[in-house]
Amino acid sequence: MSLDFNKIKAAAEGYKADMTAFLREIIRLPSESSHEGEKAKRIQKKMDELGFNKTWIDPLGNVMGWMGTGSHIVCFDGHIDTVGIGNRSNWKFDPYEGFEDDIFIGGRGVSDQTGGVVSAMYACKMMKDLGLLNDKYTAMVVGSVQEEDCDGMCWEYILKKDVKVPGYEKLCKPDFVVSTEPTDGGIYRGHRGRMEIRIDVKGVSCHGSAPERGDNAIYKMSDILQEVRKLNENDAADGTEIKGLVKMLDKKYNKEWEEANFLGRGTVTVSEIFYTSPSRCAVADSCSVSLDRRMTAGETWESCLEEIRQLPAVKKYGKDVTVSMYNYDRPSWTGEQYPIECFFPTWVLPKEHVVARSMIESYNNLYGDKRIGPKDQLAMREARPLVDKWTFSTNGVSIMGRNKVPCIGFGPGAEAQAHAPNEITWKQDLVTCAAVYAALPSIYVEKL
Repeated sequence: MSLDFNKIKAAAEGYKADMTAFLREIIRLPSESSHEGEKAKRIQKKMDELGFNKTWIDPLGNVMGWMGTGSHIVCFDGHIDTVGIGNRSNWKFDPYEGFEDDIFIGGRGVSDQTGGVVSAMYACKMMKDLGLLNDKYTAMVVGSVQEEDCDGMCWEYILKKDVKVPGYEKLCKPDFVVSTEPTDGGIYRGHRGRMEIRIDVKGVSCHGSAPERGDNAIYKMSDILQEVRKLNENDAADGTEIKGLVKMLDKKYNKEWEEANFLGRGTVTVSEIFYTSPSRCAVADSCSVSLDRRMTAGETWESCLEEIRQLPAVKKYGKDVTVSMYNYDRPSWTGEQYPIECFFPTWVLPKEHVVARSMIESYNNLYGDKRIGPKDQLAMREARPLVDKWTFSTNGVSIMGRNKVPCIGFGPGAEAQAHAPNEITWKQDLVTCAAVYAALPSIYVEKL
């Protein structure tokens, strides 16, 4: 099929006002994780109004819509939950009423990341309006839930629970997924993974006036944490006893070192600390910490747990130390539970993959070979490569990280706006993304 890219751009521009209005409407519905119900229902209603062939809310609460009836499923995912607003005094405007002017839209979730869902929905309408749909593909849009709480859990449910969609049983298994998380005008092909680790240390309490009678768990944890810090800060020289995580950028230690250098090195930091003690006049009898572990290519949850277990201080204290991974089992807004480990794998789509080539071609034909954006963002965007990676984590940890379904990112807004007060996005980004999304499926199926 020969695509008229100018016509696609014009159609996207023509829906700018509609996209803006709908985005503002749904950010007025507070939707922190496990409380997305009203937003999901409103999105489903809008999908019906836009002419989707089929819409559905699955038992977990993910809202889905399908446009077309072709054999290849091209999916666009965006999470519809948001973080909270934090300290209200840090906001210059009402985070749920939001605001708009000629350039900006403000409100909680406009960048992270309801705007991506809106662009994808209108892109599907454009596919229909412009006669782009054919028997080769069906476009699918997913408004996923609980990503802020546990990224990827929603897609583990979609891909592994095998819930049947009435009349569309085969259409939950996409060829690939576009993550519509914010990308600052770039095309992103991966990001570091992460996991949530817990270290528990046992001690023995006694009266604080004679601490030698006890076994202070906090002191033992202190020894361990100094070595955790070394993991993050040390080099990887041959003479270094506790080699730093930077070692994974070296082919000597990591066969995936090239992708690790693309994504960046792993990190580890202490994020929480807990203790028990009979009183402030006693020796602490337990101490626990949470670790935020960011993982690069070549690292696994097993290797990350094992590197903690092999620290000299952990081995020294032996059976008094337990190293484990957190689990997540919070019910969704529908009451459904899907327990899962707090492990979010690294993923990278090869730059020569057909999905990457299709996305780049779609963008190039519409907007050239550099990032574009509003004037206040243009210099920063143009200085960065068009094809890059996220700093934060996305549902790609499940889609491609766990399930090997190809995933690529392109979405409106900016990473720096995520979780920040006075969150904004740009109207031009909504338009740009809708146009690229509309052209992408046709380009992809022609390459098969």
